[in-house]
Amino acid sequence: MINIRAMSLMRGGKLLLEDANITIFPGHHVGLVGRNGTGKSSLFALLRGELSVEQGSCDLPSGWRIASVKQETPALEQAAIEYVLDGDKELRDLEKQLADAEAKQDGNAIGHLHDAIATIGGYEAPSRAAALLAGLGFEPEQIYAPVKSFSGGWRMRLNLAQALIARADLLLLDEPTNHLDVDAIFWLEDWLQRFPGTLIVISHDRDFLNAIAQQIVLIEHQRATSYSGNYSSFERQQAEQLAQQQAQFEKEQAQRKHLQSYIDRFRYKASKAKQAQSRIKALERLQASAPLRAASGFQFAFKEPEQLPNPLLTLEKVQAGYGDAVILKNIQFNLVPGSRIGLLGRNGAGKSTLVKLLAGELTAQAGVVALNPGVKLGYFAQHQLETLDSQATPLQHLQRLDKFASEQQLRDFVGGFGFSGDAATSLVGPMSGGEKARLVLALIVYQKPNMLLLDEPTNHLDSSMREALVYALQDFTGAMVIVSHDRHLLRTTVDEFYLVAHQQVEPFAGDLDAYHDWLKQQAQSSQTTTSSNSGKADKKAEKRQAAERRQALKPLKERVTKAEKALQQAEHVLAELNELLADTSLYEAERKAELADILQQQAQAQAKLTVAEEEWMAAEEALQEAQD
Repeated sequence: MINIRAMSLMRGGKLLLEDANITIFPGHHVGLVGRNGTGKSSLFALLRGELSVEQGSCDLPSGWRIASVKQETPALEQAAIEYVLDGDKELRDLEKQLADAEAKQDGNAIGHLHDAIATIGGYEAPSRAAALLAGLGFEPEQIYAPVKSFSGGWRMRLNLAQALIARADLLLLDEPTNHLDVDAIFWLEDWLQRFPGTLIVISHDRDFLNAIAQQIVLIEHQRATSYSGNYSSFERQQAEQLAQQQAQFEKEQAQRKHLQSYIDRFRYKASKAKQAQSRIKALERLQASAPLRAASGFQFAFKEPEQLPNPLLTLEKVQAGYGDAVILKNIQFNLVPGSRIGLLGRNGAGKSTLVKLLAGELTAQAGVVALNPGVKLGYFAQHQLETLDSQATPLQHLQRLDKFASEQQLRDFVGGFGFSGDAATSLVGPMSGGEKARLVLALIVYQKPNMLLLDEPTNHLDSSMREALVYALQDFTGAMVIVSHDRHLLRTTVDEFYLVAHQQVEPFAGDLDAYHDWLKQQAQSSQTTTSSNSGKADKKAEKRQAAERRQALKPLKERVTKAEKALQQAEHVLAELNELLADTSLYEAERKAELADILQQQAQAQAKLTVAEEEWMAAEEALQEAQD
C-alpha cells in the first residue's frame, strides 16, 4: 500500500503539495490528474526516490519493484527487441550472472542459473517483447532494427514497451498515450486492464482514464483529493462538491449582508450599540468560504470568419508523397463550410501527409488541388511550436498580427489562453510545450480562420485547455480536419471520419467504437463506400463492382500468402532448434557455451514465430472481414 500522510512537497523552491493525504491500495489502478505544473510529475519523482518530502511521510512497501517510462532514448545500434528486454532487469541480471559463470566454467552455477531463468519465464521473454512491440504498432521487420533508426515518437514507444515488460509491483506512466495512435491506445487499454500490479497514470485523456482507472487523484491548489471510480465518476463527484461549495458561499454572503445591514443601521444608536457590537463579532467569526472557482482558467471562441467560400478546397485524383515515394494516391476530397472531419489510421499511414497537402506544405505529385482564394487557413501541427519567436512574448506575437489593436485588447484576448498579467510579457523561449501550444492556438484563433487543420492539437494540453478547445470547436462555423488520439475531442467535435490506409483516403462508415472493432484490420475501404441508395444496380454496374471487389481483395490475399510462408519458415527454424536441444550430449559441461547459444537462438525464433502468428491471424481476419 502507498501511504502518504500530512505530506508537503517542494521542488525548485516552489511548494507543490501541502498537507497531502493519499492512500493507494495494492493492485489499484489510479489516474493522477490536474493542470500542468501542479506537481504530478514531481510526485512520480518522489515515488521513485528522486525527491524527499519537506514534511510528513510517503511510505511504500519495502522491496517493491518500480517501473516507469524513460523520457530520453539514446541513438543505439542495439536491436529494438533487445532494448525492450533491458526493461526486465531481473532477467538481465540473471543473464549477466550466467555469462560470468560460463566464463568461469562453473557448471553448478550454470545449471542453477538456467533453472532460475526458466522459472521467471526468461526464455519466453523475447516472445513477450515481440508481442508488446506488435501491440504498439511495430511491424515484424522492425523488431530487430537498431534503436537509432526510429524517430522520436517511435523511440518513446520503445521506452513504453521497456516499462511494460518489467516485472513491476508499481508501474508509473506519464502521458503514455501522447505518442500513440488510436489503434495502439486501444491495445494499451486492454493490456493495462489486465496488469495485476499497482498502476498510477498521469493523463489528460478522459476516455483512456475511463477505461483503466479505479481511482482518481486530483492535484489542485497544492492539495491532493482522492475520488473513487473512473474519470466520469470523478467529474460527477467534483461537480457535486462544487455545487455544495457554491451554495455554502451564497448562504454565507446572504448572512454577511444581513449582519452588515444591521450593523450599519444601529452601530451608532446607544440603545442598540450592544446588539450592534455582537453582530460585528459574529461577522468577524463567520467563516469565509471561497466562491466557486471556474472549472477552467481558459476561455476562448472562434470569431465568425469574414467569409465562407464554397467549396473551400477540392482534391481531384491527387497523389501525394515525398520524392519518388508515394504515400497516398487517387485522393478525392472536398471541404465545404461546416465540414467536421476526423482522420483515422495507424501512425505512418499518411494522415499527417494528407494534412500537409491540405495546408499547402506539400505539393501534389499528381492530380488537382483547388484551393479557394478566399480560404483563411488555421493550421496547427507540432512543428508550428518551433516557428514561435523564442525572444518574443505572447503579446508581441499578437502585436505583429494586428498593429492597430490596443495593448489592452490584446491582453484581454491572450488572457483567455492563460497568458494574463506578467505571463503576457514573458519570453516564449523558456515556456513549456503546453504553453507554446496554447500560444499557437491563440494566434490561429485571432486570425479568424475559415478552415482549420489540426494535427494532434492536444499533445501538450492539460484537461482544462482541452475542454476549452472542445467548446470552441463545437461553435466553429468553418470547415475543419482533425488528427488526434484524444477520443473525447473526436467524439465531441467531429461529424464524419475518413480512414487513411493502404495509400487510400476513404469515408469511414462508423464511429470510434466501430473503428475499435476494426483494430489492426487491413481491409480495403471499398466496403465502407458501398452506396446506400444504389437500389437496383444494372448488370454492368454489378460486374464493375465485382471486378473492383476482386481487385480490392487481391492485396489482402497476397498478405495472407506472405504471412503463411513466414509462419511456416518460423515453425521450421524453431523445430530444427528443438531437435538440436533434444541431443542429451548438448547438456554436458564442455558444451555449455553451445547450449547457451542455441537457447538464445530458440528464444529469438520463438519471438519471430509469435510475430508471424499474429500477422497471419490479422491477415486472415482482415480478408474474412472484407469478404463478408
